[in-house]
Formats: sequence, C-alpha cells, structure tokens
Amino acid sequence: MDTQSDNPSQHPFSRLDPLMVLDAVDSVGLCGDGRLLALNSYENRVYRVGREEGPPVVVKFYRPGRWSDAAILEEHAFVQELADAEVPVVPAETIDGRTLHEHDGFRFAVFPSRGGRAPELSDPATLEWIGRFIGRIHAVGAARPFAERPRLDLDTFGREPRAWLIGHGFIPPELLTAYASVLDQALDGVARCYDRAGALPLIRLHGDCHVGNVLWTDGPHFVDFDDSRMGPAVQDLWMLLSGERHEMVRQLSDVLAGYEDFCEFDPRQLYLVEALRTLRLIHYSAWLAMRWDDPAFPAAFPWFNTQRYWQDRILELREQVALMDEPPLWPV
Repeated sequence: MDTQSDNPSQHPFSRLDPLMVLDAVDSVGLCGDGRLLALNSYENRVYRVGREEGPPVVVKFYRPGRWSDAAILEEHAFVQELADAEVPVVPAETIDGRTLHEHDGFRFAVFPSRGGRAPELSDPATLEWIGRFIGRIHAVGAARPFAERPRLDLDTFGREPRAWLIGHGFIPPELLTAYASVLDQALDGVARCYDRAGALPLIRLHGDCHVGNVLWTDGPHFVDFDDSRMGPAVQDLWMLLSGERHEMVRQLSDVLAGYEDFCEFDPRQLYLVEALRTLRLIHYSAWLAMRWDDPAFPAAFPWFNTQRYWQDRILELREQVALMDEPPLWPV
C-alpha cells in the first residue's frame, strides 16, 4: 500500500488542471475541442473529453505511485484479451502502438466513451445475464496468471491495512484499544474462513465488480478494471448480493445459473463471502486514510476520521465477526 505527501497543496493531482488534461489529449493527436467533464473517480482522475473530429473519449490519469507501468499494461492486456473473446468490456485504445501514455509526469490512457445505466439487480434474468458474462471473464482469467499485479488475500487486504492504520495515528486514542481488538478478532475470523475453504485456485479477476462498474444498455458491459488482481472467483460475485440471508441466497442462485454456463463454481468459495466483505471493509478504511492528503477526499468523504466514524467501524466489525461464524449461504 502506498503513501502520499503530507501537504495537500503539493499533492501530484493539484497540477492536473483542465489545460494540462487538454494538452495531454493533444499530445497523442486527438485534438480536444475544449469540452471537458470530470467523471466520478477518486483513486484516479477521469475526464470525458470532446474532440474536434470524432466522438468524445474518456481519459484516465493514473494516481502517481500506485501501479507500475508493467502492472497497468498487464491490466490493459487482460481487458483486451476479454474484448477479443467478445466479452463486453471497454479496453484502452491503442494509439501509435501504445495504450499507456505520459505527459508532464502523468501517465494516462484513452478509452471509448460508453454510457449506460445501473442494472436492475432485483430482476433474476438480469442477475443471470450478468452471471454469464462474469463466468466468461473468469474463463479467460483462469487461462494464465498475472505476473505484476498483486493478490487479494488476508495480507494485502487485511494485515497490511491494519498495520498502516494503527501505525499512522488515525484511530482516536480513546478508541484505539477497542478498534485494534475487534480488528484482530475480525482477521482471525477471516483466517478461519480461509481454512474452511481450503486451497482454492486464484484467477485474474475484475476485482471490484460492484453495481457501479456494470453498465447496462442492451445488456451489461463491465468497466474499470483498475483493481484487477489475482483472487478467488467469488470476489467478483459477492458484491452483487445484498439484503437478508434468504435474499442473498436467491440472488446468488440467479447469478450462478448464468455463471456456470461458462465456468465451474466450487461451492467451497461460499466460505469466503463474509470474509471477503470483512477484508473490503478494513481495506476501505485504510484506503481513505492513505488518500486523506488528496484534496478530493476530505471534500467527498467529510464523515471520515471522525469519532463517530471509528465507533461505527467497531460495531460493523463486531457484526462481521459473528457473520463469519455462520454457515455459508448454502451447504458446502
């Protein structure tokens, strides 16, 4: 996990003004027409840019220091591999033989502009349709491993975030003992879930397959593979589930009805649903803390790092500790 400057005014993205964005677009010969719309993104900076000739494009400027060039190119190659297999994704455009470009210290990529609405996850047919395409993503993802991108596991999403949060003074002193205690209980619970699941194959994943990254037009298409990494297949499924236990059972059944048309699902992965949810909650707090010097974060997340925020995280993790000891969504 990376760190950033302690001075927000010196944050690298403070230099990324509209003129620099347009200059970057011009540097790869796309000739922007001055129309610029910032899109919803915090980890990176993403803009919809109008062009003098041709349709608008989406330009993503990568957060400095997060990924190596090789890791970004590995993501681009995976998405292109999916596109070549006719999976509905949005690969980076190749310009002058490259998908990753640089301008004035910023690395960026250009993508076609694709719209869409959020899918109706209450509709069983929609869930089955999404499941079919996730199955196809995983069939391609299982063909070979990533070499540069990390794993999603207990260390990267649990122990490392814990060490960073405790070591950087984000937890109020009066809550530190309680938070550290429940955090350790939660990580012990995650470890037990992994033990129950046993050895499971790790494949190339979307990694962040929530409803905001699935856009619907005449069907689903998948966007933003920035968090793509090696992990268990169920990571790309559990974020589609919500509500009470019986509702999640029905939703997962609908998703797997499509998924298993293209990819076998090992039911032992069900032991990891609440474990992966727990890891995501821990990682998310650390992600916010590590980005707090980025001026976009205090503006977008004013509730973070308050007394109430950490009190709520303690209660949330206690609930997760209990949930991880419950049986999986159906018998394994």
